[in-house]
Amino acid sequence: MRIAGWSFGKSEARLTVLPVIAIAGCAIWLMLPQASDAEGHSAASPEVTRVTQDVSRKDDTAGVQASLPDPAPAAVSPEANPAAGPPPDIAPPETVEAAKSPLDGLKIISQSWRRGGLGSKALVTFTLRNANDYAVKDIEIACTFARRDGSHLTDRRRIIPDTVNMKSRKRYAGMLVGFVNVNANKARCSVVTASRI
Repeated sequence: MRIAGWSFGKSEARLTVLPVIAIAGCAIWLMLPQASDAEGHSAASPEVTRVTQDVSRKDDTAGVQASLPDPAPAAVSPEANPAAGPPPDIAPPETVEAAKSPLDGLKIISQSWRRGGLGSKALVTFTLRNANDYAVKDIEIACTFARRDGSHLTDRRRIIPDTVNMKSRKRYAGMLVGFVNVNANKARCSVVTASRI
């Protein structure tokens, strides 16, 4: 082996050269310039500033608390001050009925699926029932496809840009949900979102 005019004939000499090269490389790496002191001080200065700000806040709050007058004495009873009169009647707060979600009354009551497009597309047939007191639109359904043993394969979503009237049912036949795995044998669809009209 020949390195820069030196010849190493024995294998022992070759093995001693590798540690020497490694040590020389480490020495050169240690001699490379490090981060300057200016960078180190700029990183430490925000902490010092933060500490001084916190101390000044404590001093300010102590000063404000010292300057505040004592709290007002307890309310005087009506017998002690007859001019004040009886306290006004306070009505209890009105209970506001929470707005119901359109999903509360919207359900898929029957569903089935079949393959289309050479077996790669899922065509779902289902019936939506709207039990709400208002019509709903832009209904999004999510379908989960699984193998025969129940292991999960694919999820697909589809938005139906249609309106389902209040207290009614609507059937959708052969709706394309999307491409599915060829091993899918089971499908389960559910309503995810809907908009109130």
